[in-house]
Amino acid sequence: MAGQNLSQHKIGWIGTGRMGFAMAQRLLKNGADVAVWNRTKSKAEPLTDDGATVVESPADLADRDIVFTMVGGPADFVQVTLEDGGVLSQNKKPKMLIDSTSVDEAASSTVRAAAEDMGVPMLAAPVSGNAKVVKAGKLTFAVSGPEDAYNEARPYLDAIGRGSSYVGEGELSRFIKICHNVMLGVVIQNLVEITVLAEKAGVPRHAFLDFLNNSVMGSMFTTYKSPALVNLDYSVTFTPELLLKDLDLGLAAARANGVPMPVTTAAREVVQTLIGNGYTEEDFAALLSMQAKASGLDLKSEDKQVSDGLSG
Repeated sequence: MAGQNLSQHKIGWIGTGRMGFAMAQRLLKNGADVAVWNRTKSKAEPLTDDGATVVESPADLADRDIVFTMVGGPADFVQVTLEDGGVLSQNKKPKMLIDSTSVDEAASSTVRAAAEDMGVPMLAAPVSGNAKVVKAGKLTFAVSGPEDAYNEARPYLDAIGRGSSYVGEGELSRFIKICHNVMLGVVIQNLVEITVLAEKAGVPRHAFLDFLNNSVMGSMFTTYKSPALVNLDYSVTFTPELLLKDLDLGLAAARANGVPMPVTTAAREVVQTLIGNGYTEEDFAALLSMQAKASGLDLKSEDKQVSDGLSG
């Protein structure tokens, strides 16, 4: 973020997969001092071109002020923080831990409690967006934990993306992320339904989506998903199985809180059907192909250059 001084804290970064790499790179390009660790070291090493230091173990980041984690899942998160060689396993401790991994509340609470016992505040900071969104500077965070820690970390969160929302104490941001992904499941299904309807009536997908994206109903999501829908590019950004998991988490939370969610329930069954039809290795945008098949529409790539709204 222009004008922010990112030299006040030394940053540690654990996890340089597609998302973590892009996020750490944005901190580096904004002038932050970043040391990184990744299980497969070669995936972290290209960040040295941007000024990063690559370390041999998460424990080597214990002398950093703020340590971010963006790893594969709950087990990885516990391992890189609390287990042997973890960043919280040494006498020396970072001043703050910020986790952006997709983990459940149980794993997050376990690490938070252990960190707080050591005097290390933890922020849960799940994100909205994929690696392309990160590179475009449009990632957003929902953040929960101690508010004073959030205020201290905010310049770094804002440098990674376009802003962050503080939603309260504890694990509330994990809950927010589930709500966010429930909306993702409902919106994509409605989007493929109306896209197929328009095409079956004679409107090309690219023309329909161009109109929609420029209308009051368009969004960053409908725009950056348009190239996939127009050209049937189902390169994975989020698998149907991961989407189903989040829909199930949302519905379980709805039952626990006495909230009826009939539209989400219907979307959940469609995603289950997508998986049952063998669409497990493609992106969830493959819902378009299943919708077309159910509608008697022979779907073909339109082979059109369509803006994703992120680049340029």
